[in-house]
Amino acid sequence: MSENLKDMSTDVAWEEWGRRDPYFGVITDQKFRRSEMDDRSKKEFFESGESHVQGVLATIRRHIDPAFAPRTVADFGCGVGRLLIPFSKIADEVVGLDVSTSMLEEARRNCDEQGLRNVRLCASDDSLLSLRESFDLIHSCIVFQHIPLERGRAIFSKLLLHLRPGGVGAIHLTYSKTRFASTHGLAPAMPPTVVSSGTGRPSSETSIPSIPNGADPEIQMNPYNVNEILFLMQCRGVQQFHIEFSDHGGELGVFLFFKLTGAPITIDA
Repeated sequence: MSENLKDMSTDVAWEEWGRRDPYFGVITDQKFRRSEMDDRSKKEFFESGESHVQGVLATIRRHIDPAFAPRTVADFGCGVGRLLIPFSKIADEVVGLDVSTSMLEEARRNCDEQGLRNVRLCASDDSLLSLRESFDLIHSCIVFQHIPLERGRAIFSKLLLHLRPGGVGAIHLTYSKTRFASTHGLAPAMPPTVVSSGTGRPSSETSIPSIPNGADPEIQMNPYNVNEILFLMQCRGVQQFHIEFSDHGGELGVFLFFKLTGAPITIDA
């Protein structure tokens, strides 16, 4: 399979999560499985979003901007709207982006149940073509880790272009795995492999493989090079940031909080 097709397979998998088991796809806890979920667990699911948004705002006000009160918010990888609903209570306009049509449909149902009229849902792509405006806050949590690195890095760079001067970014990324302790968090170099089609020749597969019936879609966990991310931030005009670490079952991450306060840096060709 070509690398381009392999990279795009994550979009296929996320749409399958949206179609089959959208809440579990967002938070992988058995109580959020479609077959297990009831009114109580759904309430808990959305309450976790309320807590998250309040925590994000508290962190921004403590470390970045004490008077921060965003009027416009973009949530990249909004899923079923877990965070859109609390963001809609503190902002005039909220935009949710997701690559999965099924996730967006579920998010629309959840927003409509709350009677929200200030939430716009947009299908996402790598170029962010559905975005035209800039935002006071651009947020993304437990999303980039599921996007292959080259694509995710490019999307991160494009998101920065939609952060208005003085705006704040709050973006989570994974960067390492505890099982790589012997190599200081870096994945050990792997020898090149050749995928065979069973004929003794390299495979000529040119399509994304389907997901077997009854099997969960793949959830990739991709660690990013933080140096590359900081480079993009500083080049865009970010002059300082606050960082908080995360650990999701050995998947080590960073939550970056930063404000766009400077001018972009001119990069030598």
